[in-house]
Amino acid sequence: MQQDFPHELIEVVFVDDGSVDDTLSIITGYLTRMDMKVKVFHHEWMGLGPSRNVVVDNANGSYIIWVDGDMMLPKDHVRKQVEFIDQNPRIGIAKAKYGILDEENLVGFLENIGYVAVDHMYGGRPTSRTLGTGGAIYRVDAVRQIGGFDPSIRGVGEDMDAEARMRRAGWFLFLGSPGVFYERRRKSLRSLWNEGFWHGYGGELILRKNRGAYTLLKMTPLAGLVGGAWYSAAAYRAVGKKIVFLLPFQNAFKRIAWCLGFIKGTMDRF
Repeated sequence: MQQDFPHELIEVVFVDDGSVDDTLSIITGYLTRMDMKVKVFHHEWMGLGPSRNVVVDNANGSYIIWVDGDMMLPKDHVRKQVEFIDQNPRIGIAKAKYGILDEENLVGFLENIGYVAVDHMYGGRPTSRTLGTGGAIYRVDAVRQIGGFDPSIRGVGEDMDAEARMRRAGWFLFLGSPGVFYERRRKSLRSLWNEGFWHGYGGELILRKNRGAYTLLKMTPLAGLVGGAWYSAAAYRAVGKKIVFLLPFQNAFKRIAWCLGFIKGTMDRF
């Protein structure tokens, strides 16, 4: 509602994937205050792949900007993302830059600054890295060309699968486009563990479908420790806080959870 992009060119598509809280009533409370086209979809829980396809199937514009519930967008986010992808017709997905949040909680701060460090190190060019949907703009023609998201992927990984298929279709993926967004991260080790385990469990299916999606060796705790040390240098340059040198340990912790989730996903398949 605060975006400086022309509101008559914005369409907002809400997809409520079976919530049992006040989500629908909160959305309804805003509808009369939104001077743009709005569509609201609600269904019993179907999962990420099918729910994202609701957006893909019902979008009337040329691009989709995914906005999750834990994200905050500066008022120029939509304009900058649209301008960038307009000027780069071979880019199918462009991921905006992570903004630095003033997180008081150590776990949340390290999560946020880790993503900021990746932007500093690898951003500003086409990439083979995983982008994720949060903060990303998708070209509608590109995602429809690959048949949208895999509806069988109800948990995590629907974005990685779509990215892999988009690359095979000849589209470029870009990390660090001009837009900025902010994302609230996990704030406890327990929630961080659960998220890592969930990603590992879904990662088993993604690797089975797309053998080149990632290298298992890079998902080990040792790789997390080394990668965290690598990222912490860039993080220190970004914020100048020595606390960022705890990143290797948090990264290794997440990779242990990921590996156990991957093992559980493999065992459940058999």
